[in-house]
Amino acid sequence: MYIYKLFLYKNLISGDINHMPQLVLVRHGQSEWNKENRFTGWIDIPLSEQGEEEARNVGRKLRGFKFDKAFSSVLQRATKTYEIAAYEAGFMDLLLEKDEALNERMYGDLQGLNKDECRKKFGDEQVHIWRRSYDVAPPRGESLKNTAERVLPYYKNKIEPLLKKGKNILIVAHGNSLRALVMHLEKLTGEQIVKVEIPTGVPIVYELDDNLNIVSKKEL
Repeated sequence: MYIYKLFLYKNLISGDINHMPQLVLVRHGQSEWNKENRFTGWIDIPLSEQGEEEARNVGRKLRGFKFDKAFSSVLQRATKTYEIAAYEAGFMDLLLEKDEALNERMYGDLQGLNKDECRKKFGDEQVHIWRRSYDVAPPRGESLKNTAERVLPYYKNKIEPLLKKGKNILIVAHGNSLRALVMHLEKLTGEQIVKVEIPTGVPIVYELDDNLNIVSKKEL
């Protein structure tokens, strides 16, 4: 037992034993179109004043966290949330990688339209199907399944290798791109994930084991 403890101590000091990696997911703060109840998708809409405050609050909640790398979509509501949060938390020098693969679900012909007006035009049931089904896409848009088909290869190629090395990762993205990740991480079905809501500006912290199975999950 003494020899094992000495071995463990030496390897911890040398860094040969990886610590349990943390993966933190953050949906951007409220955007101007969130406030106006409009379908946003890939339209590059800025944060509202409330969204900027939500981003500052994210930063306050993440004080004391140590990240090795951050990832975001290319849309400004995600990148600005990251910038504000990073400044507030004190990790402005953290490397940020941006990629369209983490963009919000593309809502096609619905983008820019008010959700209540869409219900009047197309009917409550049809809009509900477009918004909440797993594999039915709005006209010229993406379903959640389509979104997952671009998010997950990027995650597996770019982010999983870092987590397997024990790195702590921050992802700032969107409701549907993050739902695609949550579905993968928590091994949810298509029926289960459509019931999951991810609020703006609330960090979700996962601790993962060596095989990237979830050890713990909490919202801050």
